[in-house]
Amino acid sequence: MGPLENSVPTANRGGEEEHSTKTNSELPVNFIQDIIRADLKAGKNEGRVHTRFPPEPNGYLHIGHAKSICLNFGLAQANDGLCNLRFDDTNPSKEEVEFVDSIMEDVRWLGFDWEERLYYASDYFEQLYEWAVQLIKDGKAYVCDLTSEETRAYRGTLTEPGRESPYRNRSVEENLDLFERMKAGEFSEGSRVLRAKIDMASPNLNMRDPVLYRILKQPHHRTGDKWLIYPMYDYAHPLSDAMEAITHSICTLEFADHRPLYDWFIENVKTEFEPHQYEFARLNLNYTVMSKRKLRALVEQGYVKGWDDPRMPTISGLRRRGYTPEAIRDFCDRIGVAKRDSTVDIALLEYCIREDLNRRASRVMAVLQPLKVVIENYPEGQMEWLEIDNNPETPESGTRMIPFARELYIEQDDFMEDPPRKFFRLAPGKEVRLKGAYIIKCEEVIKNNETDEIIELRCTYDPDTKSGGSAAGRKVKGTLHWVSASHAVSAEVRLYGHLFSPENPDNDDDGRDFTQKLNPDSLSVISNCMLESGMEASVSGERFQFLRQGYFVVDPDTRPGALVFNRIVPLRDTWAKIQKKG
Repeated sequence: MGPLENSVPTANRGGEEEHSTKTNSELPVNFIQDIIRADLKAGKNEGRVHTRFPPEPNGYLHIGHAKSICLNFGLAQANDGLCNLRFDDTNPSKEEVEFVDSIMEDVRWLGFDWEERLYYASDYFEQLYEWAVQLIKDGKAYVCDLTSEETRAYRGTLTEPGRESPYRNRSVEENLDLFERMKAGEFSEGSRVLRAKIDMASPNLNMRDPVLYRILKQPHHRTGDKWLIYPMYDYAHPLSDAMEAITHSICTLEFADHRPLYDWFIENVKTEFEPHQYEFARLNLNYTVMSKRKLRALVEQGYVKGWDDPRMPTISGLRRRGYTPEAIRDFCDRIGVAKRDSTVDIALLEYCIREDLNRRASRVMAVLQPLKVVIENYPEGQMEWLEIDNNPETPESGTRMIPFARELYIEQDDFMEDPPRKFFRLAPGKEVRLKGAYIIKCEEVIKNNETDEIIELRCTYDPDTKSGGSAAGRKVKGTLHWVSASHAVSAEVRLYGHLFSPENPDNDDDGRDFTQKLNPDSLSVISNCMLESGMEASVSGERFQFLRQGYFVVDPDTRPGALVFNRIVPLRDTWAKIQKKG
């Protein structure tokens, strides 16, 4: 069979008959689960469910891969089955150990565990080579000397059949000799390939004598210089599935036309196990791109600061942005599993993280664009501690104490010298409440004599309006967040927007390269924000809701005395509004 012939995993790990304790309401609702349910009822695959997640280690995983991870591991969990992590490492020219490590980190972070079932396509190179030799002996594969350009020309089109290669009818002996010499490194890259002998007139272009092996004289990150020929994905993938006794090989829709080829290899190699391929719609998000090639170009050409740039749709980028694995799994559940491609509104992803953080994130006050306020009738040198809820959504989270003093900071946008009629924030002669504190009134505006810029507000406070105290008849419509100037903690805050300006950056109708559609305002950095006392102890990865601003996370760039925060999402909930309109 292959390297796993003596270690075929089964759903029953304990050696005794086991029964699922999951109820129907706990099982996923999608067409693949329906297929699995029917297979189990029919006793197919000896009652086993075994899936796999097979990434190519040529880049970092993105949110689309998260959907596949959740689907493959989730279906296995829901049906008391198993799921492998297998790296499709058949192209050493683009693969790196860095990508292998990042993929394993991402899968674990999302909350899934492949246990001992970590495999690589390179584990099977010997067996795949032996099977290729057998296909040659069976008259089903041949060495072809056509160049890549000639091969494309011979292949034909969707409306015209292909032409047979002039090397198609070489003898078995000649093909075996040439293939062995390819393996030995006797020929240059691109000079010869091994092709399957199927049908050059097939209406499915994938069946027109596809390439099985190509010469690639590059070191492999696991096998070193041992191999000078490497199998193609369409050949290695189904046979790797068979060697691992996979029952349900779940791929995205672009592989639907490859399924006949998948089945051809399973049938003609005559593997012990016969997995079946199923296709589902890949995830597309507006205002972003999902092509790994394009994401790699963004990184290598310096358009972003790395694979984990918080503007990137990579899992590592979302993690650095502040997204939680729970929110991403919730998002994947909500979008479901479909048979047709569509584009999901990124507002739904933002809705999921808001829903998650609304329950878990502590509330703090942070002033992003500080405007100084001096309360003239508050005694100089006096300071008092005020009690504030940590999170009103979770009362068990308790309260904290924050300092209040004569000099404060409020947001510049919370003051207008000549406000419109329904402006309920601070203005000359107007009153507002400071969150958790007192009602104040603006008495005077101080400006820079040269620029006419407002630099300070002089206000008074009503000591009888302390939050939580008796303030009969003293009601105001506006409540502002604030921080004590002498106790404030300085921080850098990074505000992120969509990476691309158009909703569909993959649309080539305008003739522009996708890099020309990048949003120039996708990142704004505010260097001197003021946070409430106590935030200096924040550590990388901690998430907060900045009152009236949005959800923020401490970035890994944070150092002692130099806090850096990323905005995860603003408070504006577009998806909820869309749902109400619908």
